[in-house]
Amino acid sequence: MSTTGWVLLCALSVLIGFVLPRRRRPSSGDAGGPTEEATFVTLHIAAMAAPSLRSGLTRDSARKAVGHLRALLGTGAVAVTGPEGLLAWDGAPACRRDHAREHAGPVLASARPRLVSGDASGCDTPGCAAAGDGIVVPLTVDGRAVGALAAYDSVVGTGLVRTVTEVARWASGQLELAELDSSRRRAMEAEMRSLRAQMSPHFVYNALTTIASFVRTDPERARELLVEFADFNRYALRRARDLATLAEELHCVDRYLILERARFGDRLRFAVRVAPEVLSLPVPFLCLQPLVENAVKHGVAATGRSCEVRVTVHDAGAEAHVSVEDDGPGMSAEQVALLLDGGSVAPGAEEGAGLAGVDLRLRQLYGEDYGLTVESAPDAGTRVRLRVPKPPPVVAICSQTIT
Repeated sequence: MSTTGWVLLCALSVLIGFVLPRRRRPSSGDAGGPTEEATFVTLHIAAMAAPSLRSGLTRDSARKAVGHLRALLGTGAVAVTGPEGLLAWDGAPACRRDHAREHAGPVLASARPRLVSGDASGCDTPGCAAAGDGIVVPLTVDGRAVGALAAYDSVVGTGLVRTVTEVARWASGQLELAELDSSRRRAMEAEMRSLRAQMSPHFVYNALTTIASFVRTDPERARELLVEFADFNRYALRRARDLATLAEELHCVDRYLILERARFGDRLRFAVRVAPEVLSLPVPFLCLQPLVENAVKHGVAATGRSCEVRVTVHDAGAEAHVSVEDDGPGMSAEQVALLLDGGSVAPGAEEGAGLAGVDLRLRQLYGEDYGLTVESAPDAGTRVRLRVPKPPPVVAICSQTIT
């Protein structure tokens, strides 16, 4: 079981034991006994607070979650603070709110819980001391205190201390999940920037050199290639989205092959066959061009021999199946494994980060069963396959009035 799952189960089990005596006992007309009622209420409130915490610890998320956290604890007031100060408050008295940041300061510095005495709060407002004590517990991510959860009540006993501690651990687990989501997004964005950076030094130089070679001998051809080059880069360098349509990806591949054909001449032949019914299918952005580039790179550029690249897309019911095939020199099983790991298949050859990146993004989006499949052998060419699941169909609900 994961650490987050263990924390969640531990927190909820303690909560149920503590919340049970604080909740009303169900009447004879209620369904289920006290334990079932307490369990349902606790899980329901936790489920309502979780989405806000999963977005990270901000003023907006704290304000959305603080009321649910107070209902979960059943205390007179609850405060959520961050390094910049109080993020959210729910409950009374309002004067205690002004001291929440002061109470949280030592907790953020030491990452250790702290009891707050109403008599020692330093507040001169009548009735503040009588409002009771408090317990302040750190909210942590990767061992760092990123905030604090404070609960104030007329009596702060051992049971409340344990419960606030477990709720803070559960909330910290949600914040860690938010951090993981953010890290994953940053990693994917960095991967896309890396893919573009990898493409620019090699492909851009070769394409511009090819275009320059036509400037004097065939100006019209140079102009056409320059338009194709601009069209390709407009797509590849645009703000990345998670998904594009298959038609957009194939248009990008077409522009790329036209530019490479101008470079290699008759040594490069290509064919693209696509089932029209899957053209609108959403696919990962820039998932096809790296596969075609790999075929051209290892089939023609690295060998100097002639090569044919074939791109085939067909409808397979619940999925679309794509294959990129070349009749080049092929690779051994060890070379295939190295290529999918982002390495190079020969000394001095360019790395296969594009192929490995596509494989990783497919697995992240669709699951481990949807990675790339590479079929190759020495002197037998190479075929790279990928599968893309179709989105579930939208069912239209029609209403009819019967008279």
